[in-house]
Amino acid sequence: MEIGLKFAISYGTASLGVDPEHMVAYARHAEACGFEALYMPEHVALYRGAVLGSMELPPDLPLVDPLDALSFVAAATSRILLGTGVLLVPYQHPVVLAKRLATIDLLSRGRMRLLTVGLGSLPGEARAVGVDFRSRGRRADEAIDVLRLLWSGGAEGVSFHGEFFDFEALCSFPKPYGVTTLPIHVGGSSRPAARRGSPAGAISFPWSSSCPHSQAA
Repeated sequence: MEIGLKFAISYGTASLGVDPEHMVAYARHAEACGFEALYMPEHVALYRGAVLGSMELPPDLPLVDPLDALSFVAAATSRILLGTGVLLVPYQHPVVLAKRLATIDLLSRGRMRLLTVGLGSLPGEARAVGVDFRSRGRRADEAIDVLRLLWSGGAEGVSFHGEFFDFEALCSFPKPYGVTTLPIHVGGSSRPAARRGSPAGAISFPWSSSCPHSQAA
């Protein structure tokens, strides 16, 4: 039995720049070369002294919003799948995020299929968006549950009552293109990250990290 091996490529504006023509040319070239997917990373905000592992991040890195950028790429391509590596799901409200992701998937005709989420490793970034850094793991778990619930819910509405999110008989339309839910890939190397990747429709996306915050969450 043959097992096909597929490759994806990443576009990080911190190193490759924010020029829209270059971004489109990069994505089109990747598509023409046969890459399956294009990934983009996320940081909501940076600050002086932000450190990932042993590397200090310059606060002026031009990191664009990955979902907006992937929408832009989708409009200029026809086949390549769209991915995040990673989307910091604790820092997003899942009701808004469900609509944004479903919209991109619908308009790209089913290409927003490599959503990879993570927790984030910068305490100052969490603080900037009003999220308790210590509870971001639990918040991410709830957010993932809310995303799946809203995507699969019908016109009768769905309800959720959790620690961080609470709503009654809520509807979210349009739905992802031709499916009842989008696959969710979970980035990280900790046991909780593997657990988040265990429910149906989710995939663990492991990597090694030397950051103790990432290992513990």
